[in-house]
Amino acid sequence: MKKPVKKTEYPFFELRRQAFHICLGLAIILLSKYQILSARGLFIILIVGILLSMVSSRYKLPGIKWFLKNFERRDIPYPGQGAIYFVLGSFAVLGLFPQNIAYAAIMILALGDSLATIAGKYFGKHKMGDKTVEGTIVGVIAGFIGAVFFVSASAAFLGSFVAMLAEALEIRLFGKVINDNILVPIVSAFIMYGVSLL
Repeated sequence: MKKPVKKTEYPFFELRRQAFHICLGLAIILLSKYQILSARGLFIILIVGILLSMVSSRYKLPGIKWFLKNFERRDIPYPGQGAIYFVLGSFAVLGLFPQNIAYAAIMILALGDSLATIAGKYFGKHKMGDKTVEGTIVGVIAGFIGAVFFVSASAAFLGSFVAMLAEALEIRLFGKVINDNILVPIVSAFIMYGVSLL
């Protein structure tokens, strides 16, 4: 008897999941840039997302159930964790840093982190903790390409490089690994902000 196929083993599941993260990052930047979505609005979305996650852990909500089935991994503590942390990381940099730095950091998260995951899963051969060398390299390049639209080339490269390296090293806080969707934008934003001051 064959074992049931896990959600994370579905063909191209990770491609679909990371494509959603890329679109989410681009949407946040565009809506913010054209003043359709403010940091306060993003905070409200975050709170609503947390509430929906709490309800979804007990009840199967129409629409939310479909979304979780098609875009969320099963090996997570609570429903919608990836999207919630993504919005939290984006909200943090938008609230703490100049707009161009925040946009660059979100691009590194959206493109760098997402494409690093895809490259590591489908093409990675050389392990570096839970990540791969190939995935990290692709992440640095993709993050740089996205960030350079908003900051200088040197800031974009250093921000992307340090953030992807920090992700690969799995930095811990109070004994727990910091989620990539929070670590990547904040680390990259700090680095790019520092470079901009030089």
